[in-house]
Formats: sequence, structure tokens, C-alpha cells
Amino acid sequence: MPRRLTAPTALLALLLLAACTGGGGDGTPGGAPAEEEKPGTIVVASGRDVTGSNGVRQRLIDAWNRQQRERSRDAGDPDHYQARLVELPGSADEQRSQLLGALQSGSARYDVVNLDVTWVPEFAEAGLVRALPDDLVDADVIDPVARTARWDGKVYAVPFNSDVGLLYYRRDLLRKAGMEPPYVPDDFTWGQLRGYITTLDDNLDDRDLVNGWTTQLDAYEGRTVNAMEAFATAVPGLTLVDGDGRYTGDVEQLRRGVAELDRRVDPAYVSPDAKKRDETGSMSEFTEGGTAFLRAWPSAYPTLYRVFGDRLGVARLPGRAVLGGQNLAVTTTSERARKATELIRFLTGRQSERCLLEAGFAATRDSAYDRPARCPAEISAAPVPSPTGEPDEVPRREGGRPGFSDAMLKQALERAVHRPRTPLYGAFTQTVITQLEPLVEGGGSADPDEVARRLDEALRRALRG
Repeated sequence: MPRRLTAPTALLALLLLAACTGGGGDGTPGGAPAEEEKPGTIVVASGRDVTGSNGVRQRLIDAWNRQQRERSRDAGDPDHYQARLVELPGSADEQRSQLLGALQSGSARYDVVNLDVTWVPEFAEAGLVRALPDDLVDADVIDPVARTARWDGKVYAVPFNSDVGLLYYRRDLLRKAGMEPPYVPDDFTWGQLRGYITTLDDNLDDRDLVNGWTTQLDAYEGRTVNAMEAFATAVPGLTLVDGDGRYTGDVEQLRRGVAELDRRVDPAYVSPDAKKRDETGSMSEFTEGGTAFLRAWPSAYPTLYRVFGDRLGVARLPGRAVLGGQNLAVTTTSERARKATELIRFLTGRQSERCLLEAGFAATRDSAYDRPARCPAEISAAPVPSPTGEPDEVPRREGGRPGFSDAMLKQALERAVHRPRTPLYGAFTQTVITQLEPLVEGGGSADPDEVARRLDEALRRALRG
């Protein structure tokens, strides 16, 4: 029940064995009293799977369904449970609105919802998802990722697939400008990136270099992500909210953060079109050629590699990168909550996380990166079809993981920072998007100090207790 802020309207046998062990007390969600549940369909609502049609999420659900049928057949029982994946259209912001509306009105009977990590406090505070057994998030889950599961000391949503910003770059352009590997060292900074862009500009003509870097600065969540990465880099340890989700920032912190963002959106370095780009748009701009650097998520790698091949490089984002990803929760209206919890245990278990990693997601568990065990062939995403259905041309190292280093990706997750955890996150991000408009659109003409002052005032109004 609400207790702090007023939320807005707010593989197979091995896998199954892991899915059926553990629980809360008597094995029911959150230790709640056992209730009789009738076999039937568990509906899972989620955003689009970036691994494509019949992607890894669907294949994992198919594997669980096969096991349910086999278990029912072996028991001589014609009735069994099955799960069905429903993919919601639109952007993440639109999906959030759809889920909130559906759960509050009862217009859709979802049992499991796949929530962006920033939505967990809001859905928990509004009483739309139920507390789950603590052991669903064990010591194997990477620490910053594990912290996205809890609100008010309880587990409400289990990390399914994670995400973190990475830096993609053109090796061929850096080489042509006279630079030598390693092009992007581990301690690479934004100051060095700006220096690289200046060097590229001095040594390449307009046919080779059009933009230094591009990112996602359109008026949606991408702008907030870029802002929080700049703010967290400029102000180590920045949180902006307390444990109750109330605003605790100040003008000086915001001034330093806005100044860092202002340097990143300097027209001398960033693409002039970044201010109207989302993930798809910024990737398209990068693949068109002429852009040296791109900030994007790990899932961008297969598409980018198909275009550039070995000319593409990938590294941790300079400074601090924001943690993304999605977590699975059981709705309070689910009539099959115990079985839905079992499904979540299966989908977020060790072997499932390895399958997600091989498919191109950032896995949530240490063991997915550290163990050589492969995803079973019945579920494996290798080879991954391209969006056009063409054969996979992405290079895979031993173990099936596409492209770049597992160690680099895991380290990026371990260093990642959270966006503010508050039930009023919708109000927070809309405030940030709106108040940073003059900076993003101004092309260097906006006063960062004034932007910071207005942002502070607006956040105090939006996140007051």
C-alpha cells in the first residue's frame, strides 16, 4: 500500500528445476497465503524484443511452455499452464502509460509485466505489482542491477535483462587521422573525446567526417539519460533524491551537471541533428557514415557491425554511464500469481541469463559472464537473424557471445549509475526534458547557470513530499 509519496495514476529440465526451487516461506509470492490456482494462460506484457521477431524472450517462454506440457503429460493431467507474450507498441514512455492504464482500469488481464527499471518504485507504490520472494534476487545478480529490484525494502520486480550506455566508434576514421590503437583506452574521458574530434576535424575532409559524435537528445527519455550521465560524471555520488524519492539536490550540483552537459552538446562536437534523435535515429545517422562516435546501448552492436565490420570499435562510455534494463513483476490482479512467480524464476535464472547474453542483451547475473556453459540449442539465439531475415554475419567468440568483450560489458554494468529512484519518476523525467530544452536547442546560446536555477526550482515543485 502507498506509504510515502502519492504516485501518479499511476532449458528445459535444468531450467525448470531452477524455476521450481526456492520461494518466500510457503513458496507463494512474498510469503502470502496459498490460494488455489487453476491452470491456464499467464499473460506477459513487455516492450518490443530488440533481438527481433521470435526473439530470445519468446524462445525462453516457449521453453517454459514445453516443460509445462511435458510435466502435465507425465502426470496424466490434461490441464497445464502456459505463458503468452504480448508485446506493447510505441516508445518506452508510451508503454508505461499503457501499462498504468491497463492495470488501474482492469482493461487488460496481465499476470507479468516487464518494467523499465525506473518504473519499479511507481508501480510498487501504486499497489499495481506485488512483493516477491527475496531469494529471486540473490548474490549472483550484479549489485547495481540488483538494487533496481527493491522498493521500501521489498523485492517487487526481478532483473530480466540489463542495459548500459556504451561508446561506439569508427576505427577506420581514427586510423586515417593518424591515431594509433588502443584508440579508446580504459580511462578515456570526455575531454579526450573532444580532443579526438578536433584532431579528426583537422586531418579529415568533409567526405570522411561530418559529425564528431551523436546521441539521443530528442524530447523523450533519451535526453534524461544523457543528462544524468553528464550530471553523474560532474558530481560523483549524485543521487538527487532520498530513499523516499523526495528531491534532495541543490543548484550547485545542478550547475556543475548542466555545465558538463553543455560541453557535450557543444555544436563544435555533437551532430546538429542529435537534438531530434532517439535510439533508432542516432543509429541511422551513425550508419550513414561521417560520424566518428555514437553513444548507444549494447543491443546496437549487431546492426552496426553488419554495416562497418571490423571498422567498428566498442568501449565503455567515458565518465559514468546510466543503468538501463527491464525487470519482471507479478501484478496484484493476477489470478495465477504463484505460477507467474515460478515463470519469473525461470526467465531470470542463470541459464536463461546466459541465453539473453548470447542474444545481445546485457545479462543481469555474474555467472552469465563467468561460466562457459552455453545456452541450449533449443533456445539459443545464435545465429541471430538480421532485421531483414538475412543470415547472421556478426562475429562470435567462443561461447557464442557476439562481438565485444564480456568483461568490458560487465565492468560497465558494475560502474553504472541509477537514474533517481522515485515513485514520481514520470514527473522527474518530464521536468528534466522540459527544463533542458533551451540548452539542447540553443546551440551554445543558453546560460547554463540560469538553466540550472530553473531546473532546481522545477524539481522542487515536481518532487515535493
